[in-house]
Amino acid sequence: MHLLGPSFLLLEYLAFSDSSQWKFEHPHTLYTWDGACVWIPCDYKIPGSRQMLENLTLYHNYHYDETRKDFSGTILYDTAKAGKTLPHRERVQFLGDKKSNCTIHIHPVSVNDSGCLGLRVTTKNDKWMEKINLNVSETPLSPHIQLPPEIQESQEVTLTCSLNFSCPGYQIQLKWSLEEPAVTSTLLTTKIVSTQSKLTFWPQWTHHGKNLSCQLWDPRAERILSEESVGLDVKHPPKEVTAVIQNPTPIREGDSVTLSCNYNSSNPEVSRYEWNFQGSWKKLLREVLIIEKVSWDARPISCAACNQWCSWAPSVSLDVLYAPRDVRVQQISPPSDIHSGHRVLLGCNFSSSRPRDVRFFWQKNGIFLKEGRDLTFDAISPEDAGNYNCLVNNSVGQTVSEPRVLQVLYAPRRLRVSIGPKDKVMEGKKAVLTCEGDANPPIFQYSWFDWKNQNLQHYDQMLRLDPVKVQHSGAYRCQAINRLGMGQSTPSTLTVYYSPETIGRRVAVGVGFCLAALLLAFWGVKLQKSWKKIRSQQGLQENSSGQSFFVRNKKVRRAPLSEDPHSLGCYNPVMEDAISYATLRFPVGDADAPITGDAGTPETEGPSPSRDDTVTYSVVQKHRVGDYENVVPESPEDEGIHYSELVRLGIGERPLAREMVEYVTLKQ
Repeated sequence: MHLLGPSFLLLEYLAFSDSSQWKFEHPHTLYTWDGACVWIPCDYKIPGSRQMLENLTLYHNYHYDETRKDFSGTILYDTAKAGKTLPHRERVQFLGDKKSNCTIHIHPVSVNDSGCLGLRVTTKNDKWMEKINLNVSETPLSPHIQLPPEIQESQEVTLTCSLNFSCPGYQIQLKWSLEEPAVTSTLLTTKIVSTQSKLTFWPQWTHHGKNLSCQLWDPRAERILSEESVGLDVKHPPKEVTAVIQNPTPIREGDSVTLSCNYNSSNPEVSRYEWNFQGSWKKLLREVLIIEKVSWDARPISCAACNQWCSWAPSVSLDVLYAPRDVRVQQISPPSDIHSGHRVLLGCNFSSSRPRDVRFFWQKNGIFLKEGRDLTFDAISPEDAGNYNCLVNNSVGQTVSEPRVLQVLYAPRRLRVSIGPKDKVMEGKKAVLTCEGDANPPIFQYSWFDWKNQNLQHYDQMLRLDPVKVQHSGAYRCQAINRLGMGQSTPSTLTVYYSPETIGRRVAVGVGFCLAALLLAFWGVKLQKSWKKIRSQQGLQENSSGQSFFVRNKKVRRAPLSEDPHSLGCYNPVMEDAISYATLRFPVGDADAPITGDAGTPETEGPSPSRDDTVTYSVVQKHRVGDYENVVPESPEDEGIHYSELVRLGIGERPLAREMVEYVTLKQ
């Protein structure tokens, strides 16, 4: 007995170890619903290389009977009894073979079919029970939607709607709620039984938060058997971002402006805001911007709402109302220099204004001229030169242009000679003559002319006479030249009168001339008388028997001429070209002989020259050529011609005294 026990156990082990070589492949659990069908794909492998399947029995909710040492339960199908009528014969089909395929088809199925199916297979030497789970629900199965880990806007995604059911011959469809093309496929393998529909599309931010449905559709009944919905979580940047101006009234330059940044959708939520405004601003809340003093040229403003992406709003223009800007005066014609007499057109321009409805005004040197955009001069004159302003205003305010200096070019005009300090001046003082006038461009050359129309060769604006003389009296005029032409002034008279000193000198000179004239007259009379006497004596001498002779004179120095009365005052040629006469008396005795002096001037008076016993002695003074006023000749040597004639006086007997002449000198 003890030996039989181990032997039995060994045989049982060998039997079971051999049976472990059976290999089945099929879905672990199959799903279907009441009224539908089930397709059980199945493959098997028999232990041993040459064995064939002898029998296949399909049990429903089987169990092992220990008494009978066999399995028992509801038999749905049995190949050994294939010819016999079984209760489930018509709805259960074995689609396999005796080598490897054990596929089974059940149609229809009911809820009662749920449970455990047992597939009992036997061969000549072996047998095997394979368990298959069947899940039959009362209602159709619901599809399952499989989503990717993250869905981003405009990035391609593929969604899968799957149903753990597939049964050839039983028509079903999977439909999506999106109107997008989908691809449906069926999987019937020993590992999986499924019907799938793949939907590929590009999600938009508008899909975010919406439900996506997959429906199980019965095409025969045209009805929905079941469906499943999921909410789409589409990641996207903030959408429909807008910058909104909160000010209710039109905005003027310098106003305070409030703007807010709004958006419609964002996933994830907005975490920050950005503004592109440059200028003075104050941020109260993260989505609110306050501009304290808006400028006239404020640029359009935009904001951005940001999560992990930033979305910028379209720029919004503040449309700030402001007074005209960049107002300026423009010279339309002529394009270059303005000459007197030209036609001139000035225009008023500005760069921008809001509102555009404007008015124009003109000012000259701050005084209102006229209204209008253009200012016209038909024939401009120098008096029209000045500073011109253009004013442009609108409903907001008024703007004044920078002054435009209007220069009119013309030749010199209105020339006159002004005399300073006045036109009547005393000699010796200073007189300044100024040529005053009007010209544009400035005068670059002056010329001065006197009363004789002589060019004074002076080219400055001022003619200085310092000191002024009486000879400067007269009419003066000036001439001025610029690059456009020439102008002349009318004559202005300068009167120079004598100073008291000059008047005194003139009086003294006059008196001197008078005295000189009187002296000349006196000496003239005397000379005339002397001349007559000489002529009479010469007549007597010619009739006498006397002899004429010259005696060399010993050079006798005279006293310096400065001591001579003639060295004072002006030179008088009449007084210098004199002939001096002297009479020499020959006394009877030597004791009575006279002593002679210089140049015919006796030192002692003798008897009257009327006596016949005399000798005439004469001196002719030679005129000093080049003798000037108050100039003493270098040599005071006597330059006279000494002439002497000895006459035999009378016919009577001579006195016993010795006849002699001291000397006679003739000089050239």
